[in-house]
Amino acid sequence: MPNNQITSLQSPHVARVKALLGSRGKKIRASEREFIADGIQSVREVLSPSFDDAPALLHLYVTEKGYTKLQSEIDSAVLDGAPVVHVSDAVMDEMAETESPQGILALCKFTEITLYKVKQRQTKKIAYFWELQDPGNSGTVIRTAEALGFDAVIFSKNSVDVYSPKTVRATVGALWHIPVVENIDVEELIEFASSEGFFTVAFAGDSTGSILELEKSEKTILIFGNEARGLPDIAGVSARVSIPMKGKSESLNVASAAAIAMFEVGIR
Repeated sequence: MPNNQITSLQSPHVARVKALLGSRGKKIRASEREFIADGIQSVREVLSPSFDDAPALLHLYVTEKGYTKLQSEIDSAVLDGAPVVHVSDAVMDEMAETESPQGILALCKFTEITLYKVKQRQTKKIAYFWELQDPGNSGTVIRTAEALGFDAVIFSKNSVDVYSPKTVRATVGALWHIPVVENIDVEELIEFASSEGFFTVAFAGDSTGSILELEKSEKTILIFGNEARGLPDIAGVSARVSIPMKGKSESLNVASAAAIAMFEVGIR
């Protein structure tokens, strides 16, 4: 057991982590700009971010078993430079939200990313989500956007908390490789798109246009709607299309629809 291992359940570290994961966690995460990432997959990406404004690692809490796992999968030079805090199994159980924690938790601090910062990055492909509510969907679309070569993901107001534990877990580390902007009204998005020369595409199941007929554009913003209510009419969009389907299903899950659309624009 390391000499500096935390064993007390009354440690300030325990209280801090539990507050970020608890019922008031959203408010605390917003005010402190801190959040928790758990598991080896997320922590691997925490230690190798791809852009300057990616969330920063404050503390990496590990049990003996968790640290051994990290040593087997992460370069020793990277791990040696990380702010590791050793904790007992009991402390990790007290901290962790999941029933079977891997013995690895990262306390991270995020920086607000604005449309101005997106502009500075010479962004060409953006995915925008209007009032997305489900943490799993939200994390999945962030992960998909990063995988398919998009430069940023934007969420409207009244969308899910990007830094909630379930959303962070569903990104599987993509938060450290693609900028995510929150709380952008669709009107502000369209104004930004117009001033920066983006071709904007709204996806709606009732549209007569097809994604297969989209013209290619160097700079594109894809716009997706709420899981239950879809997307309202948006003034000023370049195109409003749907994804053609052969089966009897009336619609696709928003994460599935976004994956198809992002593949069409980002890869094909």
